[in-house]
Amino acid sequence: MTLAELVLTGDLAHPTRLTVPDLQRWPQHRVRVSFECATSGIQHHRFTGPRLYDVLTADEPGFDPGRRKDRLRFLIAVSGADGHHALLSWAEIDPDFAHAPVLLGVTIDDTPLDRAGPQLVLPQDRCGARHISGIRELRVDGAYGGWHPVRATPGRASAATP
Repeated sequence: MTLAELVLTGDLAHPTRLTVPDLQRWPQHRVRVSFECATSGIQHHRFTGPRLYDVLTADEPGFDPGRRKDRLRFLIAVSGADGHHALLSWAEIDPDFAHAPVLLGVTIDDTPLDRAGPQLVLPQDRCGARHISGIRELRVDGAYGGWHPVRATPGRASAATP
């Protein structure tokens, strides 16, 4: 049986590759999720898996330890085998900030996801908006610290102006 691999890349001291069996070695959490979508009605599922925060923290993101809020500039890009993508901020998953219970699901309704790969599970999202099946890559990116807003050009109206 060929196992799907998840690649953790970006601003990490220890980029790595993980399979569902690797993720099953982490402490497992269980969540019940209801997806309420206009197109497919209400669906209920049970997921188990490690918290995204725990898995990424073990790979040592490149935070400046002397600056507590340095973590706030980090983003997490998630890519699935089917071409779907999602973006999270580090603050969403960090216990010092929002502490959302985001999982890397290794089972759905007690069915293992060994061959399909883990799923991104955000119980707080309505309609599974950022649910990603068959995750292939998680990229941690803190390169946004040098971002500066662009000044408006005098005499030009913004698109929001009626």
